[in-house]
Amino acid sequence: MSLPSHVRLVEVGPRDGLQNEKQPVSVADKVRLVDGLSAAGLGYIEVGSFVSPKWVPQMAGSAEVFAGIEQRTGVTYAALTPNLKGLEAAIEAGVKEVAVFAAASESFSQRNINCSIADSLVRFEPVMELAQQRGIRVRGYVSCVLGCPYDGDVSPHQVAAVAFALQAMGCYEISLGDTIGVGTAGNVRQLFEVVGRDVPRERLAGHFHDTYGQALANIYASLLEGVAVFDSSVAGLGGCPYAKGATGNVASEDVVYLLDGLGIETGVDLSRLIEAGQRISRTLGRETASRVARARSVAQ
Repeated sequence: MSLPSHVRLVEVGPRDGLQNEKQPVSVADKVRLVDGLSAAGLGYIEVGSFVSPKWVPQMAGSAEVFAGIEQRTGVTYAALTPNLKGLEAAIEAGVKEVAVFAAASESFSQRNINCSIADSLVRFEPVMELAQQRGIRVRGYVSCVLGCPYDGDVSPHQVAAVAFALQAMGCYEISLGDTIGVGTAGNVRQLFEVVGRDVPRERLAGHFHDTYGQALANIYASLLEGVAVFDSSVAGLGGCPYAKGATGNVASEDVVYLLDGLGIETGVDLSRLIEAGQRISRTLGRETASRVARARSVAQ
């Protein structure tokens, strides 16, 4: 299969990237990060999540962040809303697109959100109903698609069942997440081949963690399967608390460098993206996890 000519990147750094940070990140720093990302040309940014601050303290100021950012025309500013209360808060904050998440592993679902996969899908029904009433688009996430810290290997058929259920509920796109980063190019291709029988590839996205250093290879394998949407996180922000030594999300800078090299259009200015990543890394008091950004800083 030929490679796509254009890829859409979903920037998850401000939400998925920052949510596991132990040190508080101010609303002003989050606003600066989101504005820097949109200035770099990213067309889709997951700004925050509307969840109980008891469970995710770092996301407590999401409404203030939405109020403070410069919302550019043509850019989608989205939020994670796992329940009806979260969606209502997102609507109040003026959010136009939201995401919900389910797991492909029963054990992960129980430990992460204290319910079965089936029950988690039932919980989304009122969320989907209200979103539809308000004209809000909903994106779906499926976690642990290539492996689970508790159950080990996960069948692609199980992933397909969850992805199909989310599509049937009204999710316009389903992002398949390798939460603990154990996937390799071979089982990534098999995953999309199986899931693609139930959900069209143009409605699928890849979300790869770089725990084993395989994320870019897995993105290339996904491209060969006709997938043209990928989640990534500036400066490689984020980690998985369930995977020992997890390095978190693949760095957006590294993904853009790969796609630029393949002649695939993203609309993203790599230099400005690196600047945004370096800035938030300094705020967090550590070096960026992007290899491209580190290499560029040494070369200068």
